[in-house]
Amino acid sequence: MNARVPSSVFHTAQALEHVSAAWDTDIVHRLEEYIRIPAKSPMFDAQWSEAGLLDTVVRNTAQWIEAQKVPGLQLEVIRLEGRTPVIFFEIPASGGEAGEVPASGETVLMYGHLDKQPEFSGWRNDLGPWTPKYEDGKLYGRGGADDGYAAYAAISALQALKDQKLRHPRVVGLIETCEESGSYDLLHYVDALKPRLGDVGLVVCLDSGAGNYDQLWLTNSLRGMASGVLKVEILTEGIHSGDASGLVPSSFRILRQVLDRLEDSKTGHLLPANFHCEVPAERMQQARATAGILGDELFKRFPWAHYDCGGATTFALPTTSDPLEALLKRTWQPTLSVTGADGFPDIKNAGNVLRPYTAFKLSLRLPPLVEAASAVQELKTLLEDNAPYQAKVTFEGLSSATGWNAPDTAPWFDAALNDASNAHFGAPCGHIGQGGTIPLMNMLSKGFPKAQMMVCGVLGPKSNAHGPNEFLHVPYAKKLTAAVAQVISRFP
Repeated sequence: MNARVPSSVFHTAQALEHVSAAWDTDIVHRLEEYIRIPAKSPMFDAQWSEAGLLDTVVRNTAQWIEAQKVPGLQLEVIRLEGRTPVIFFEIPASGGEAGEVPASGETVLMYGHLDKQPEFSGWRNDLGPWTPKYEDGKLYGRGGADDGYAAYAAISALQALKDQKLRHPRVVGLIETCEESGSYDLLHYVDALKPRLGDVGLVVCLDSGAGNYDQLWLTNSLRGMASGVLKVEILTEGIHSGDASGLVPSSFRILRQVLDRLEDSKTGHLLPANFHCEVPAERMQQARATAGILGDELFKRFPWAHYDCGGATTFALPTTSDPLEALLKRTWQPTLSVTGADGFPDIKNAGNVLRPYTAFKLSLRLPPLVEAASAVQELKTLLEDNAPYQAKVTFEGLSSATGWNAPDTAPWFDAALNDASNAHFGAPCGHIGQGGTIPLMNMLSKGFPKAQMMVCGVLGPKSNAHGPNEFLHVPYAKKLTAAVAQVISRFP
């Protein structure tokens, strides 16, 4: 494995062997330790600073990175006052055996995050969010795939290059702890670190998904997001429902009426025209190709509810049966989800009481080209103005982030992606939009408009980030790590 090889040749088998050994002997174990720590993002743990769990996962990850003794690596844990910590590392460019560093002098920026979503319910009886289990190549537990593995994969990919004595550009790493809250702290760190980031020519973001586990997938777009709490108050306290109902309007009914301004409840179509945008021609072409690759797998990846109907199993249905339309619905159309509720007692404790208020936590996914800040203001006005029955209706925004559309792909980058995918998976690179949000990508595209963006990740079918039974597909993660190394080796 340590044989000397020509510095201009990337050896696929040698890289995968090196990466697999790191995963099998060390990384899986480290991620098991990481999963055990409920290092929830600040939005879900207001006392994160006092709890110290984010600091713990940062410290553990930083110590592991330093212990790898990557030649030339310098690491610093940076803490701006009152903000979540960030790991920043730097590795100087190397000429490998040839002694000639990449001519461009540009930098590769590698990104991941260590904060996690909350527990959620519905985990399999033998699984849990903070109890890791490695089974059939899958590492179950909260945060392993989203996105604790990223720092470990990034360093392992760089070590694979060092193992083959290959040339590589200067590399910096940015590992944050506020991504699941909208990365509201990250912009401050990017501003503070910009002189140290250098001239970024390639971003490797390991926080995204995969259409299947059979090829490398490049994310070409991300939806934006706006979340907040919509609250309707009609009474100061609960009243006997037999005494008040019919005269006092239901806060839930008023909330439904207010939401009807935003969404067609029959179709799920978002009504404000400004929340929509046209799909670029290139993205439409790529979506058609991806629909042809994935077909029915686009629907099978979700845990549909089912029940017995006269001896036959009946499944809940998606909003469309067309693969192309399915892709566009989850990547280029705005959608509304209610992700939480307040003002309701548990069913076992629910008496005959007309409740004084109803509150919903709303998650609005926005198309990649829609500006999130403007959408939040329009949403607030739409929901609050002219309240039915003069009820008190408020919308309090929690977090927002504008989506992202990938820049044009440079010829060297396109060739490198396909070569790496074919070498490690036996299939060309696929292109897919993601319905989720990575706030950093919009920031970096604005700050480094000429940079190529390798947005990829391990969140493939049924990996279920944010939900129960989240898992990291380790065999795919190994190949992805080696593919990242190969792409970096092709940096001009």
